[in-house]
Amino acid sequence: MTDVLVVGGGPAGLSAALFTAKNGLDTVVYDTDETWMHKAHLFNYLGIDSVDGSEFMEDARDQVEEFGVDLRESEVESVEESGDGFVATVDGEEVEAPYLVLATGADRGLAEELGCDFDGDVVDVNVSMETSVEDAYATGAMCRDQEWQAIISAGDGGAAALDILSKEEGEHFHDFDVPDDA
Repeated sequence: MTDVLVVGGGPAGLSAALFTAKNGLDTVVYDTDETWMHKAHLFNYLGIDSVDGSEFMEDARDQVEEFGVDLRESEVESVEESGDGFVATVDGEEVEAPYLVLATGADRGLAEELGCDFDGDVVDVNVSMETSVEDAYATGAMCRDQEWQAIISAGDGGAAALDILSKEEGEHFHDFDVPDDA
């Protein structure tokens, strides 16, 4: 069984996966590669002067794979709670994980199916991106009406991952590297 199941491989999903895998959690990302980033060009992403969205996604995928993330190009058909966390159906197979990160852009169908609370049209989350369903997180455009953007989505994924890591450690977890770690 994997530790963290991420549905969606845009900036939010890959950011969550990067943090969890980098810190020792077995992480799988299911993605259909239909991210809005393929239509974007980044001039306003901190630390990047200018990059095509597809090139950015390729670099991001390479980075998370270097940290051991299992990237799978498949669509998650359904998700539900189970005794040990969550069960997702993918290509007719069941995948289980104690933590679920939903990063499906403005497609909120899986959050509805899971029974997450909504605030109007968006998934209701706390500051750590956790939904009303314990250990299920919603990120990016799922929980923002209009004010979403790639770097904000990446931050949402990072916030979800840090909350998961804090739960695993039993105390506040900080992913802060120093030069000796690099």
